[in-house]
Amino acid sequence: SLILGTSITISSNHWIMAWAGLEINTLAILPLIAQSHHPRAIEAATKYFLTQAAASTLMLFSSMTNAWYTGQWDIAQLTHPTSCLILTSAIAMKLGLVPFHFWFPEVLQGSPLTTGLLLSTIMKFPPMTLFYMTSHSLNPTLLTCMAVSSAALGGWMGLNQTQIRKILAFSSIAHLGWMTIIIAYNPKLTLLSFYLYILMTAATFLTLNTIKATKLSTLMTTWTKAPSLNAMLLLTLLSLAGLPPLTGFIPKWLIIQELTKQNMAPMATMISLLSLLGLFFYLRLAYCATITLPPHTTNHMKQWHINKPTNTSIAILTTVSTLLLPI
Repeated sequence: SLILGTSITISSNHWIMAWAGLEINTLAILPLIAQSHHPRAIEAATKYFLTQAAASTLMLFSSMTNAWYTGQWDIAQLTHPTSCLILTSAIAMKLGLVPFHFWFPEVLQGSPLTTGLLLSTIMKFPPMTLFYMTSHSLNPTLLTCMAVSSAALGGWMGLNQTQIRKILAFSSIAHLGWMTIIIAYNPKLTLLSFYLYILMTAATFLTLNTIKATKLSTLMTTWTKAPSLNAMLLLTLLSLAGLPPLTGFIPKWLIIQELTKQNMAPMATMISLLSLLGLFFYLRLAYCATITLPPHTTNHMKQWHINKPTNTSIAILTTVSTLLLPI
């Protein structure tokens, strides 16, 4: 159902089809969030359902307003200003952009790591394609404001977290800020940024899933389980932060370049400085994962080495998400 909903949305030209695909998607991910039957998981599923239903309704509303005024149901021909504004807010709710970001960390915290990976990658794909298709008619000033505030809040709110899934949720919000700031000027860069973000996040989530770490305190002791994987996690996290020799620097570099071409150097400066906040908590994750190796003073039981070899997909994803730029 997930694959079906996603493909319906990304291949549709008619707003109703796009809406139907998004609804199928929402309903398909709910059992995956709530599968553990833990009260927090049920709460996460409920929050997810309510926000996504509201966002889908808003999207339907904006397309109906547009059809009412222009007689067009085509996605690419969204021209009415009111429907453009409503659509921007609907997609922001779908993606978890500031000011509609509150549901995302909560939902991610309530769901298991693999579902968290689906939520922060595949579930963002259909709204992203709608964003891409309508990007020429949206209001650039509004998008820039939302983007900068996303980068700021994603950075600031991630500083004080100890739960890894929440940290990754705020990092996702900050990355969405980077994607949104450029969409009105060069949508292809948004897609590139999104794809690379998917690669790096998948590598991070799958690594954490292998070593079964969900809190910073458990991350401290997991290095014995898979030492080489943990060492690569350091590089993947720094790549997510966007440090120059690694993959994560490509989108930041190109976006800053494009923004300066558009005479938006102040915005480029602001969003670059705000990504330093993100760097801080990625460094803290990396510090807990790999830099605090023994001999150190805390007494804890050494955990057993994982007997299975590392999954091939994790190996490929980690390699790609660190080495694309050097290659």
